[in-house]
Amino acid sequence: MAKKLVKDLPAPTHVAFIMDGNGRWAKRRGLTRNLGHRAGAERIFDIATAAIELNIKVISIYAFSSENWSRPQKEIDFLFSYLEDQFSKRIGELMEKGIKVVTMGEIARLPKSTQEVIAKTVSQTKDNNKLILNIALSYGGRPEIVRASKAIATAVNDGELNVEDVNEATFSTYLYTNGLPEVDLLIRTSGEQRLSNFMLWQLAYAEFIFTKTYWPDFTKKELIKCLEQFAERDRRFGGLKND
Repeated sequence: MAKKLVKDLPAPTHVAFIMDGNGRWAKRRGLTRNLGHRAGAERIFDIATAAIELNIKVISIYAFSSENWSRPQKEIDFLFSYLEDQFSKRIGELMEKGIKVVTMGEIARLPKSTQEVIAKTVSQTKDNNKLILNIALSYGGRPEIVRASKAIATAVNDGELNVEDVNEATFSTYLYTNGLPEVDLLIRTSGEQRLSNFMLWQLAYAEFIFTKTYWPDFTKKELIKCLEQFAERDRRFGGLKND
């Protein structure tokens, strides 16, 4: 986090978002939940643009959790249909702005058409270097840790890895986020104050900010407010700072 943003504040390298409140935002306006999700999806691209302007290098967004599969099928179908539509329409914008799209989660559980659109977007944007947009789809923090543990156990059993070599650094390479920088800041919108099974390993030393703003109303101005709070935090990572 060496770079600076507005007002000479330190810019976090990696910001994670739990984008909460789409449904409540819509309900307050007498709209359907789907319209709330549509507004929330559009906000993602606004915040990605703002992140570039503020020198943030990676943003991770909780788009669809493992638990979200229990939602009504019509809502699930709309979410993935709209996701496909947005990526197809915005590929030019992603390329122009230099946004690299990566994903984490059980992508194989998604509809085939969604998988195809995601794969195409990931491939087309792989060389972009202004911002990494990491999208969590069919993702859960606990399943990710279990998945990594199984992979490590298999590697040990196959003789590809020694038990003595398994440490935190090794474990991290088996996570979806392998190669990404540590998360500096987690922002959750809508006033809820829990992690909801999101990036449990990666958030170990992140700062948390919970804002009452619903995700569709979360603007660049709101992001800057969060970054101002982040700049005031004393991050010691378990140690002590010299006076």
